[in-house]
Amino acid sequence: MSKEKKFPLSWELKMPKMGESITEGTIISWLINEGDSFEEGDIILEVATDKVDNEVPAPQSGKLIQTLFQAKDVVPVGEIIAIFEASEDITADEKVDFPSKPGVSEEKIIQKVKKSEATKASSRPITSSSSSISFSTSNAFFSPLIQKIAKEQHISYEELARIPTTGHEGRLRKSDLFNYIEEGRPYKLAQPIAQDSTAYRIPQLNFDKGKGKIIKMDRMRQMIADHMVYSKHISPHVTAYVEADMTNMVNWRNANKAAFQEKYGERLTFTPLFVEAVAKAVKDFPNINASVDGNNIIVKEDINIGMATALPSGNLIVPVVKNADTKDLRTLAENVNEMANKARENKLGGDDIKGSTFTISNVGTFGSVMGTPIINQPEVAILALGIIKKRAEVIETEKGDEIAIRSMMYLSLSFDHRVVDGFLGGSFVRRVADYFEQFDVNREI
Repeated sequence: MSKEKKFPLSWELKMPKMGESITEGTIISWLINEGDSFEEGDIILEVATDKVDNEVPAPQSGKLIQTLFQAKDVVPVGEIIAIFEASEDITADEKVDFPSKPGVSEEKIIQKVKKSEATKASSRPITSSSSSISFSTSNAFFSPLIQKIAKEQHISYEELARIPTTGHEGRLRKSDLFNYIEEGRPYKLAQPIAQDSTAYRIPQLNFDKGKGKIIKMDRMRQMIADHMVYSKHISPHVTAYVEADMTNMVNWRNANKAAFQEKYGERLTFTPLFVEAVAKAVKDFPNINASVDGNNIIVKEDINIGMATALPSGNLIVPVVKNADTKDLRTLAENVNEMANKARENKLGGDDIKGSTFTISNVGTFGSVMGTPIINQPEVAILALGIIKKRAEVIETEKGDEIAIRSMMYLSLSFDHRVVDGFLGGSFVRRVADYFEQFDVNREI
């Protein structure tokens, strides 16, 4: 005797829940059209969230009657997205319900998704030269998960558009992106593809990189490299230079550093004096204390000064002096010395390097006369301070122009020309130099 059919011929497909905190999903694409039939286990739909991309398999055989949402639509979990007709030869005992209520059979769906992904990933060639691979275009759809991973890895949309794809209709899949990263991101420095046949094209040169000792980048060096390349790619860098007479500050520090350490138990280096002056200048020009979010400029309320610092490994890190504009010189010296000691001992914590809104880099520490620093994203400017060097300078006195020995320093400000123009950048770095030159030699510690 045949088994009795106890279920309707049509059933609803609802947006499945792909995780505990997931409340909505983005339909990437339908892999079947209205009127198409499918078998149990066939992939019928691709869904993306900000955590994972999933191919959703059919829990039973049937036919697609109607789709209620299309590709790129964002749909809440539990919302009906399609109507299906069940195959007539499916019995009640064999039927596997799609979740008609949020949460029903979700574990089975996710398990099938993971199994399907694992099977396809194991059989897919890793090489980017596969004949079955197509290239995505600049207007391609990138799922929320792909965009999240790209942001974490500092990969631009232009670079994403060059990654070989294996997804439906040329869609970039998570596995494509991870394979690309594992291959060393070969298109990281690629230039935009010229559409004009007369336009100049960057030649594909095979450079002789030479032979020698191979040193693998450690994780921090890789992060620094990605961060720097990303910054140069995303921000059009412009650098402004000024020269400052540091004689007053140098003389005051030399005269007071011993008394300062005796009174407060802290070394008085130039860094807290630099941080103090820069914080004052930032208050004068608040738009330099900003970041870019799409078409919006976020002007920060707090003034947190990052200090590019060398670690014992040779890598650089940026500890942060929080709310620098509210602290006196003693507190700034305490903060600076504490951060420097932690850096030398590799004891900097997560909070010590977060929240910077403007960064300074004292390249003079290494003997450099000046530098052209790369902006510490997502900030919009960075200030490099060169070596303080005694030189013969022409100065104005009551007797007229005279040649005197002065302690001079070059300041160079790299700024993001998307939001900082020459007037703001030049005025800011000049104001910092003014604070250096106008240092009060009668200041009490």
